[in-house]
Amino acid sequence: MATLAPLSERSRSHPMATVTRLDPDTAWAAFMRRDRSWDGQIIGAVKTTGIYCKPSCPARRPKREHVEFFASGEEARAAGYRSCLRCKPDEVGRDREAVAAAVKLIEQAEAAPGLAELAEAVGYAPHHFQRIFKRDLGVSPAEYARGLRNRRTEQALKANGRVTDAVYDAGYQSPSGFYDDAKERLGMTPSAWRDGGRGETIRWTTFDSPLGQMLIAATSKGICRLTFDDSDASLRRLFPNATILGDEGGLKALVEGALAAIERPLAMPDLPIDVAGTAFQEAVWRELRKIPAGETRSYAEIAAAIGAPRAVRAVGSANGDNHVCVLIPCHRVIRSDGSLGGYGGGIDRKKKLLAAEGHAVAEPELPLAD
Repeated sequence: MATLAPLSERSRSHPMATVTRLDPDTAWAAFMRRDRSWDGQIIGAVKTTGIYCKPSCPARRPKREHVEFFASGEEARAAGYRSCLRCKPDEVGRDREAVAAAVKLIEQAEAAPGLAELAEAVGYAPHHFQRIFKRDLGVSPAEYARGLRNRRTEQALKANGRVTDAVYDAGYQSPSGFYDDAKERLGMTPSAWRDGGRGETIRWTTFDSPLGQMLIAATSKGICRLTFDDSDASLRRLFPNATILGDEGGLKALVEGALAAIERPLAMPDLPIDVAGTAFQEAVWRELRKIPAGETRSYAEIAAAIGAPRAVRAVGSANGDNHVCVLIPCHRVIRSDGSLGGYGGGIDRKKKLLAAEGHAVAEPELPLAD
């Protein structure tokens, strides 16, 4: 059997050779935060001890220069490291397999299985499985099942236009469950959603902000659109059959709240929002709302946080599909290299929003020309 060179020599000779696809700075930041959302996505191996851990390991952090990163425990073991007995990083793989199996069960079932049934099928206690499912996918099993039914509802409504047929095609046991879910997630009745907002009243106005003119629109439930340099034409495209009314006085409180969110982001008011998207989009938007003012996340970090680390481009698309800027703070998402990336309101506005929150983002310097 061939003998391996000393661990420190192997690490120096080809650091991260097997995982060049990983950004070591992003990985290190996840370890410093003890970020559970990165468990199972990256492995940190300590050269001085020969042990590898998952990001959430409670052990004291070593010096940065003593750590290298791998995409899996298998790669770390191949490099000569052994698993941490404290955080047991290899068990994360078993957790993810269980979640994947549960997702398949939900997708194949005619009626959404309950938590206890799912947990028993994959060999976990219900409370523990609820926790790891939400950690990996950003939603609970019940929320995932509702999102799946709503996507099927959307397809059924577009295919045949009959709400009654859509109820059962989407996997609901009765119309009442369908209507309850639709009102919660879509913000409208199923018929109104199918007909481009028919029966709904959406009020809108424009106002001047420190960042320029903005449009705000709201249903009876909350703000459904907040955008820069916009007009009611966008509302009429999104909701062609809704009643669209200009309303300056009635939206005064929401306008004042939106201005406060821009001018005093560290004390942002809690404003009602009425938006809906796919289960994936809503998972991204929920994660955006978790980013504290003054902090940023990369697209890759958001993808990992919702349990879809390979869906970086899809996260970018969901970011761009955000209809309520500032309140769903897509401006707090930047590229892994620290550059700002894009923004629907323009890069200058993104810089000003971040600056108001106390976060200055420096664009990386371009190489000097020869």
